[in-house]
This record gives sequence, structure tokens and C-alpha cells, in this order.
Amino acid sequence: MLVLLPPSEGKAPSGTGAPLDLAALSLPGLTPAREAVLAELAELCAADEDKAREVLGLSEGLRGEVAKNAGLRTAGARPAGEIYTGVLYDALDLASLDPAAKERAARSLLVFSGLWGAVRITDRIPSYRCSMGVKLPGLGALGAFWRTPMASVLPAAAGDGLVLDLRSAAYAAAWKPKGEVAERTATVRVLHAPTRKVVSHFNKATKGRIVRALLTAGAAPEDPAGLVEALRGLGYVVEAQAPGRAGRPWTLDVLVTEVH
Repeated sequence: MLVLLPPSEGKAPSGTGAPLDLAALSLPGLTPAREAVLAELAELCAADEDKAREVLGLSEGLRGEVAKNAGLRTAGARPAGEIYTGVLYDALDLASLDPAAKERAARSLLVFSGLWGAVRITDRIPSYRCSMGVKLPGLGALGAFWRTPMASVLPAAAGDGLVLDLRSAAYAAAWKPKGEVAERTATVRVLHAPTRKVVSHFNKATKGRIVRALLTAGAAPEDPAGLVEALRGLGYVVEAQAPGRAGRPWTLDVLVTEVH
């Protein structure tokens, strides 16, 4: 099972570890694209703080994020699972998983990123600020920039098993599974059962809890139908919609009654 996650806007501090080693990151086929984004982002942030804030969509109060980006090559690096914070990652709570669940997380979780493309939670990265919605002056919109390198790398990373897609729309745009990979992909929405509406906060929290539950239980569904069965076995109310034609993913709605 490969689980596709969005990153978090907020990040934990980089720390004092050894700096980034691009060549050591997972999915080495993305290295040239990572280098291109890193080079332009660091140069932009070092050269013109006000322009960088405008490009990155940062408020005055987040001015310090520009300096952080300017120093990405020399900043300390930590495992991505420690860098990403926020609602989904708080609910997932990687640090408290038992050793077996942590091993499963290291194998199955893939976090998408405007800067790195996608990383495993064990990949060592510095704290940064660069969403997939950013449009860099030279490379253009990052969502579009990443499509070609992702298309060459992600199908192999997906292997021949289930792909559980929990990404938000901006990050899903960087890679859309196609063909037989799409047919074993399940995208998940979390709906408040009484209103059948998606609410951002509990949507993220529930997705984090779903991933944690699957990892803790050692669940290993091989396809979307198996995922539905596994989630129902874990106590979730799930409505599944199989694709209407070949080459399309499944859609799963997880219904929750409490917003928390």
C-alpha cells in the first residue's frame, strides 16, 4: 500500500543536524527537478525579500520564512515525519506508533511537496515554506512543473498494490494516477454525516486517524475493495463508488458524526 499525503503549511524547526543531501532522498529520479526548484527558491529568497513574500503568498508576520528558505542548503535537516506538523500529522502522531507500525509508515507514506516533489517520512529535509500553489518566476506554477518528473517516477513507486490518495486538490494536481494504477487507487473524502459536507479541520484530522488506524492494525489491503473492508472493520462508516469506466480511481466517502 502506498499512501499519498499532503504536507503541512507549518513546519517544525530544522534543528541542528547535518544539512540537506539531495542525492540521499528517496525517489532519486526527482533529484534534477528538486535541484531546480531549490536553486530558484533559495536565490529568490536571498535576493529580494519583498518579492519573495509576494511570490510565496506570505504575510508580513511570516517574513522570517523568507530567510529560512534562503538558508535551505546549510540548515539542519530532520526526518520529514518530524518536520511536518498540523492537524493531519497531529492526529497521525508518528512518534507514538509502535516499532512495527513505524516500519510500515516508513514503507508506505509519501508526502507531496512543492519543493521536493514527494518524500518518504524518513527522508531528511530542512524546514521550508513553498506550497504547490506557488508560481516561481522562472519555473512557473509548481503544480504543472512537477507533472512530468512525477509521471516518470511515481508509477514505479506505486508498485502493484493499493494507492490510497489523501492529498488536497493542489497536491493531487502534481500527479494523477493513470491506467491500471488509477484502477487500484482510492481517493477519500471525509463528510460530516448529518450535513454531508466536507469541513477542512476534521477532514484532515480524520484522515490522520485513518492512516494511524491502518498502520497500527497492520492492515494491508491490496485494492480499493479491500480498503473498504479494512476501514469498516476498524469501525468507519464508508460509502464506496467504483469507477464507471476503466482507468479511473475509486471514490470513498468516510462519514463521521462528530466534528473533532
